[in-house]
Amino acid sequence: MPPTRPTSSAASSAAKPKLLVIAQNRAVFANYTILESFEAGLILQGTEIKSLREGRVDLSDAYAFPENGELWLLNAHIPLYSKGGPHNHEPRRKRKLLLHHSEIVQLTAGVAQKGFTIVPLRLYIKKRVAKVELGLAKGKRQYEKRERIAEREVDRQIQRAMRRRV
Repeated sequence: MPPTRPTSSAASSAAKPKLLVIAQNRAVFANYTILESFEAGLILQGTEIKSLREGRVDLSDAYAFPENGELWLLNAHIPLYSKGGPHNHEPRRKRKLLLHHSEIVQLTAGVAQKGFTIVPLRLYIKKRVAKVELGLAKGKRQYEKRERIAEREVDRQIQRAMRRRV
């Protein structure tokens, strides 16, 4: 019988699982307003997880959609594994997402409203399992984007002025 480590309740509650972030979708925050976020598991083939660990993933065009009571991730580009040979996966295939039924119902209801979509925010490995953080998002209008840029510019000017005074 292998030796077991003693566990204390204080040590286990303070220790958070380590996340290895593979890819982040930064463009989403510029183009969408994120209302809620969800963590979902991914069903991957063998060479896909190996390619993920190499860290070359593109989520820029990816989105999720409900189909027959399930949630699917589309257009997430996981490139071919360098040592995969003839058993490699298709880079832009449809990938099934694993969520609780109540979360799928909530996301499906959100997408049914006009202007809402489900977008991946980041892809990471948590406890040796690939996960994707999904966001229920509403698209920003062009004038909202311009307002945000103007706000940032004003903030930068204020910061510059404060530095000069000190």
